[in-house]
Amino acid sequence: MERIDRSAKVRENFHQAKWDEPIIFELSNKGERGIQVPKAEPHIQELVGDGISLLPAHMRRNEPPALPEISQPRVLRHYMRLSQETLGADVNIEIGQGTCTVKYSPKINDQLAKLPQISELHPLQATKTVQGILEIFHRTEGILKEISGLDRFTFQPGGGSQGIFTMASMVYKYFEDKKEQDVRDEIITTVYSHPSDAAAPAVKGYKIIYIPPDKDGYPDFEAFKVAVGKRTAGFFVANPEDTGVYNPRVMEFTQLVHDHGGLCGYDQANANGLLGVTRAREAGFDMCFFNLHKTFSTPHGCGGPACGVTGVTKELEPFLPGPLIIKKEDSTFGFDASFMTDSRSVGKIRSFYGVAPVVLKAYAWIMSLGAQGLYEVAKVAVLNNNYLYKKLMEIPCVEAPYIKGKQRIEQVRYTIEKLTTDTGITSGDIQRRMMDFGMHYWTSHHPYHIPEPMTLEPTETPSRDDLDEYINTLKHVFQEAYDTPEIIRSAPHSSVCHQVDGSPSDDPAQWAITWRSYLKKTAAK
Repeated sequence: MERIDRSAKVRENFHQAKWDEPIIFELSNKGERGIQVPKAEPHIQELVGDGISLLPAHMRRNEPPALPEISQPRVLRHYMRLSQETLGADVNIEIGQGTCTVKYSPKINDQLAKLPQISELHPLQATKTVQGILEIFHRTEGILKEISGLDRFTFQPGGGSQGIFTMASMVYKYFEDKKEQDVRDEIITTVYSHPSDAAAPAVKGYKIIYIPPDKDGYPDFEAFKVAVGKRTAGFFVANPEDTGVYNPRVMEFTQLVHDHGGLCGYDQANANGLLGVTRAREAGFDMCFFNLHKTFSTPHGCGGPACGVTGVTKELEPFLPGPLIIKKEDSTFGFDASFMTDSRSVGKIRSFYGVAPVVLKAYAWIMSLGAQGLYEVAKVAVLNNNYLYKKLMEIPCVEAPYIKGKQRIEQVRYTIEKLTTDTGITSGDIQRRMMDFGMHYWTSHHPYHIPEPMTLEPTETPSRDDLDEYINTLKHVFQEAYDTPEIIRSAPHSSVCHQVDGSPSDDPAQWAITWRSYLKKTAAK
């Protein structure tokens, strides 16, 4: 790759490890061992025999699990190579993951989560042996109550989409309790809310009503008034939406839904620009969820582990999944199992209660900052975003639809449609070329409502120098689109990633989310 003038603050001579590493199942060799599992001690064998007879028949395997058979050195090489193929906030300037708040996570919090007292916990331990982590769950819930204004939280959902599914499930149970579930079969959301605000309720069986933006990019209130009615079960919305536009009239929306007997759920997966500024209760919401792996810096963990912690008002508390953590009269902590006998509860959304290391990291991050520090996070995130916005608006081929001249919140969805019209280079092409500079760039959820989208979110993490380096790298790549477009069409050149054919994503017959399902599908061919 050609050298770039360092004074332009563009990353120079980036070249990622390019192993093209196969998945570990493909490395397996029958009979190869990484460890020899010892037999049980004689006195244990005398006590339990082979142990298998102690298991109920339905829990016994008919054949051994199909695990990879591979030596220790090859396991080490495999995972070291994968680690060298990884980009993230620890190794590059992470600005390009709009809607996901990928920011720096303090390493001391990772160290806390790796302590044996946390890493060796088991969810089936007796509660008297896990009082410390139960107290941290309880304290974190108290903090989230303050941040949201809501009355009770569950940490059970495994991510944001599952948090939305939890809200949809509670909406259904709420109206089932009122004998209205057959009438109230619609969930309203907006075009620029996260797609999961539609997808999760749809899985629950709801008809989805989309509200388009008005000319300024706000949810169209006139269209909303037409949509709300006796069939409305709930209104699920992100605010700010994925464009970075904040709807200041949101209380008019929630009030209208309440006037018609519906419930309102707030998608606060990304609350980075709102901490200490607005709360779900004052905006009129009955429910909300936060992604601890986004706003609260736990971090993402490459798609997991995660926590879409979900909160509700007092009225909806009986509908929460259980069990809930409680503080007893003797000041010890335990679980409230009343959900097992209360027909109003949605039951369990997933196994056990929540990912303990994730909650611990979030708690540590919050406590290290304090209330004023959380407010500072919001201010700096908004400041960084609007600095980036102002600088990018100076580039002729970049535009940002809606609210001209007004401040965005924590991110912006831009368009480079002019560049595509001029050169034929698409936003997806730019995304691949940015990999050659060790930088991430995100387009948008599909389908694109803004043409040739570019969604960027700096968060509070990057310095001004970091922002300038990212901006100047974008400028350089945009200029390449005009001067040497082929270098972009054939990118990436210096990244482990290749140009990927995305067409199988639209064909369920080709989906294989596990090695076992892949083998079945390839064998069928």
